[in-house]
Amino acid sequence: MKTDKFLIALLSVLLVLVCPGASAYSLEEMSAGQAYVLDNGVTAPIYNYKAAIRESVWVGVPDFNGCGSPLLVAADIIRPHELDGIAKVPVITVASPYYLCLGRGNELEMKEYDAQGNPTKFPLFYDNYFVPRGYAFVAVDMAGTARSTGCSDQGAASDLLSVKAVIDWLNGKAGAVDRQGNSVRADWSNGMVGMIGKSYDGTLANGVAAMGVPGLKTIVPIGAISSWYDYDRYQNLPFSYNYPSYLSDYVAGNRKIEIDCGPCFANLDAEDGDETGAYTEFWAARDYRAGLTTDSSQVNASVFIIHGLQDDNVKTPNFARWWNLLGDYHVERKLWLTRVGHVDPFDADRDYWVQTIHRWFDYQLFGIENGIDREPAVRVENAPGQWVEAKDWPRREHEVRLSPKADGRLALGPGSKGGLSWVNNPTQTEATAVTAEKNPNRLLFTTGLLTRDLRITGAPELELEITHDAVGGVGQVGVELVDYGAAERVLSEGEGVSTAATQSCWGDDWSDIDDACYFDVVRRMGHTPLQVLSRGWARLDT
Repeated sequence: MKTDKFLIALLSVLLVLVCPGASAYSLEEMSAGQAYVLDNGVTAPIYNYKAAIRESVWVGVPDFNGCGSPLLVAADIIRPHELDGIAKVPVITVASPYYLCLGRGNELEMKEYDAQGNPTKFPLFYDNYFVPRGYAFVAVDMAGTARSTGCSDQGAASDLLSVKAVIDWLNGKAGAVDRQGNSVRADWSNGMVGMIGKSYDGTLANGVAAMGVPGLKTIVPIGAISSWYDYDRYQNLPFSYNYPSYLSDYVAGNRKIEIDCGPCFANLDAEDGDETGAYTEFWAARDYRAGLTTDSSQVNASVFIIHGLQDDNVKTPNFARWWNLLGDYHVERKLWLTRVGHVDPFDADRDYWVQTIHRWFDYQLFGIENGIDREPAVRVENAPGQWVEAKDWPRREHEVRLSPKADGRLALGPGSKGGLSWVNNPTQTEATAVTAEKNPNRLLFTTGLLTRDLRITGAPELELEITHDAVGGVGQVGVELVDYGAAERVLSEGEGVSTAATQSCWGDDWSDIDDACYFDVVRRMGHTPLQVLSRGWARLDT
């Protein structure tokens, strides 16, 4: 891996520009503490993005996983220059391990810096769009990644507490230094923090919220993990081996401070329990729903969940079980379910998404009463482009119990007595297994042709009694719920989307480096004979 010497240099010049085209605003209003002006009920873009203050700080925190000296967590900040010393502002935060190793968004944008280490490019559209509207944007390098020190531990204490430390600093409860080593305070922050992010980024938001961190007012997890066990395992069946150490090493790619994390990663391999796949204390430390130090009962922030119903990366139990528990603890919730895979709503329903997240942050962080809290909490894409809204999910109407029959039917009533068998074929693909043709390597039960539309809401459950003669006494089983019948559907290839040649722009630009313009994204559509709606797996022990 390429490593560079860690640079701490003084930012000697700050551009202080006046945008002659900016809308007028009242300094009296700003001095009274109001950092925004409304236009049609939402915050208006009145601040000069080009003149915004761009700075970096390093928040000091203890060594949480015993892998070295105290940590320095890097946070890159952009905030309205016009409000500096005039009014305090709320903060939108994306904490990520991917800023220098994978990139963020559909275009895999990475952070960029000038020769002195000053931030010149913030990935994603949040800075371009929200800073002109009176927000600060803070991009946090998770411990063990990019310009932070320490070692990652795949969703456990080091990951979460490194991010928590930045929120504490934004609320005056932690110390930080600039590149020269001078102490610096976030005296421009009003302490109202919202976290947003897709995948690992949204997972960090879930985990920090499950610690009950003061000042964290809302989180927006997109395709995010709520329990790492449900990401790496499924009912005692590992999806891969030594994955925690692999991922922790991967996110350290291109980090700017060389640290030997080998012993820590070896500990992950020794403790992850691949040999049994069981849920242990190792996984409880990475469980935000009901873990050792993180759980749903501690969530004080509102939660706006977005997940793709065809997400085979972060599988749907991660959002569904999290959503249900948050409801049990009366957490303010909002939910979007899209008919794509592991995709940001910015790349699935861009116009409406930007409008919605704008109103959500205005309400949650500025306290603007715009009615978004009184709208239906749930929005589900049942079919391509067909959205339904509801007060809750799943719809609690009634349960239907279907039983497999010896003749291959799936029907109401009790199942057939006796058993059926199949011969496992480890090389069989999913595409082969789901075809309706005769196949000795799987069992198929079907309802027959439906006479009217059927809506399935929530998570299907399956009860099986299985015996096996797998070599070594350990086997596995997989089950799928399939919608048969030719129809126009969102394809699974490329997460169901493809990048178009056109672009759209969201917010203000600074230069060609950060122009606020992004390639449009369209659905991959096709006429298919079937679609897998849901999957499940289990380890079989004798």
